[in-house]
Amino acid sequence: MSSTLRVKPEWIDYNGHLNMAYYGVLFDTAFDQALAAMGLGEDYVHQRGGTTMTAEWHVVYRREVKLEDQLRVTLQLIDFDDKRLHVYMEMRHATESWLAAAAESMNLHVDMGERKVRPFPPDVLATMAIMKAAHAALPRPVLLGRVMAVPRPHAEAGQVVR
Repeated sequence: MSSTLRVKPEWIDYNGHLNMAYYGVLFDTAFDQALAAMGLGEDYVHQRGGTTMTAEWHVVYRREVKLEDQLRVTLQLIDFDDKRLHVYMEMRHATESWLAAAAESMNLHVDMGERKVRPFPPDVLATMAIMKAAHAALPRPVLLGRVMAVPRPHAEAGQVVR
């Protein structure tokens, strides 16, 4: 779980709530905290020349966040391979626990010298395996893997839905 995250006044838009761009800032802050705990933080970039970069990002907004709201983000490692990391995060109110938003991302391991996708080192893969094993006991998130589409009634066989 992330540290308590606070909404800055300049992040509130003319609708009186957190502008959608800053959900990304908050999720990214929490993701950086999780990466640091996994040994993939800023020190990793400077000492080992690798980092993670986001390849794909999906956010589902569930409840408005206002200036006075304090938030926490949880992260669940869904899957990984030698070059990719698939994570799911939920942003919740820090004291009331209501769900503000959920995010899912696919992240790539990048060699900063060549700026190319490269395999994670064996020790990092081992850490991710431990984390995935621990997270395997968690329920599969309901909002994971959503496809964006306009809902349509089901068509009968051979009928086109417009």
